[in-house]
Amino acid sequence: MISTLLVANRGEIACRVFRTCRELGIRTVAVYSDADENALHARVADTAVRLPGAAPADTYLRGDLIVRAARAAGADAVHPGYGFLSENPGFARAVLDAGLVWIGPPPEAIEAMASKTRAKELLGLAPLRQVTEADLPVLVKAAAGGGGRGMRVVRRLADLEGELTAARAEALAAFGDDEVFTEPYVEDGRHVEVQILADTHGTVWALGTRDCSLQRRHQKVVEEAPAPGLSSGLTRDLHETAVRAARAVGYTGAGTVEFLVSGGRAHFLEMNTRLQVEHPVTEAVFDVDLVALQIRVAEGHALENEPPRARGHAVEARLYAEDPANGWAPQTGTLHHLAVPDGVRLDTGYTGGDPIGVHYDPLIAKAVAHAPTRAEAIRRLAGALERAAIHGPVTNRDLLVRSLRHKEFTSGHMDTGFYDRHLAELTEPAPDPYAPLAAALADAHGRSRFGGWRNLPSQAQTKRYSMAGEEHEVRYRHTRAGGLEADGVRVLHADARRVVLEADGVRRTYTVARYGDDIHVDGTTLRALPRFPDPTAQHAPGSLLAPMPGTVVRIAGGLTEGASVQAGQPLLWLEAMKMQHQISAPATGTLETLRVTPGRQVEVGTLLAVVTTTPQGRGELRDQPPTTRRPKEPR
Repeated sequence: MISTLLVANRGEIACRVFRTCRELGIRTVAVYSDADENALHARVADTAVRLPGAAPADTYLRGDLIVRAARAAGADAVHPGYGFLSENPGFARAVLDAGLVWIGPPPEAIEAMASKTRAKELLGLAPLRQVTEADLPVLVKAAAGGGGRGMRVVRRLADLEGELTAARAEALAAFGDDEVFTEPYVEDGRHVEVQILADTHGTVWALGTRDCSLQRRHQKVVEEAPAPGLSSGLTRDLHETAVRAARAVGYTGAGTVEFLVSGGRAHFLEMNTRLQVEHPVTEAVFDVDLVALQIRVAEGHALENEPPRARGHAVEARLYAEDPANGWAPQTGTLHHLAVPDGVRLDTGYTGGDPIGVHYDPLIAKAVAHAPTRAEAIRRLAGALERAAIHGPVTNRDLLVRSLRHKEFTSGHMDTGFYDRHLAELTEPAPDPYAPLAAALADAHGRSRFGGWRNLPSQAQTKRYSMAGEEHEVRYRHTRAGGLEADGVRVLHADARRVVLEADGVRRTYTVARYGDDIHVDGTTLRALPRFPDPTAQHAPGSLLAPMPGTVVRIAGGLTEGASVQAGQPLLWLEAMKMQHQISAPATGTLETLRVTPGRQVEVGTLLAVVTTTPQGRGELRDQPPTTRRPKEPR
């Protein structure tokens, strides 16, 4: 029996495994990097061991340090979570060689399926060896690992070599293996997967299907179980292929077999030899704890001959610190407060006051709703996210709510091109017009009082806010009776945390929270602006500013000040949260200034370069954000 378990991971998945361990009476050990010294997973574990450094290559990808940590803390088992070393057969062998229990499949099974090229060959498939115009579009993928890192869609043959180079660099940084391959890219397919669980006694369960079609940059955003609209015959074929793949490699433990479904046919993608980010929807539908079952299988227990029966429907949405309207750029800062209504499962690696940094994936939490029907589960999750209190950096919350309520999703007719088609409408600003007034009134509460000599109401007060990228000015005044009033709106109540307004006969209640100049009015985020703008906060036309904090990892070859550049030409690459982000020339012209060099750390708004446009290119710089390339996180 396992008594003490180390999780070789961080954040949300480490906290989730620890939760099951506590229920089973198993002691827990966390590992943490210097950047995660005060992270939630390090705080909630019974024991925590430091991995010196911050970069994944120095910490969570150092299997030797993790095995040493397990020994030092007295652990007798290791759970890899997902990402990092979870699909590294060398790490699995090192754990076993150290006399520890490995909560995962045999190293040989990982080895057989960890390389997507070898997995395809095992099932009688093969990647493209030579790409021609007739093969386009194609998908470049990392052979090791997952999560969309090292993944690129190529639609022009001229782009192939550059995308292969970028994919190799990302794959090497994320997985320590720069092998990539190409395969046909299935347009507008559905991403469907099968959860499997196998024991050491020959039993293999196929725990239904999941649909993960709502993706951006090949990274999943919304997942559900079961996958809607599949015929019984197709579902049976998916289950049989998944079980066949598991038996072919002597698989044990939890794993996932992934497919693209198009035209009623299933195309095998890969087998992930670990737990998936979206495993909670399967847990909800089958009423199981997959982590507990992983542990039981590792202890040698047998599964029942048949899996439990499915019930109802479950939907999961991934809450990220990112700005979907700005190339999905990751965001950093303090997460001041996070809470969702009861009735929804929230898996997270953060609590109020925790910082969201630049070193790791920007996933804040996963919200999961289960209900008797798909429509009810979608409605419950959308409503909970809409009412959730999320105070801190910009998130994709509004995108999630709109996605869940979009007719293409609610009808079950979505595919992997959903965000390519609908991103503009899903990110169209729709702020509450009364939010700035509520913020101003909450701020004004108790700030102004009058002596007995004064019998007239005060002059109108003015406050300015930035909301959804636009400036808003609001006016209000104090009354003789000590209250507040605003033109056209009745102020029924106002204090520092709660404001009640009535406009056109409709009463609205707002909850207000302020953190410095950042104000959260229910689901709307505002920033208080000074009465008079700072005239020095200006940049020359053509300035390229860092869209997020990160490290400059590469400058385009041969690029120097004075060089001619073309609109869209890659200039440099930033790395933040394990993703590489391309900064491109927004117009044709001359590189007037290049302010950074490889290895430099930059903050949001740092001046990177200045491009002076040629006469025919003037005006093209305005409202053109840097191009951001960002693949998905581990599936």
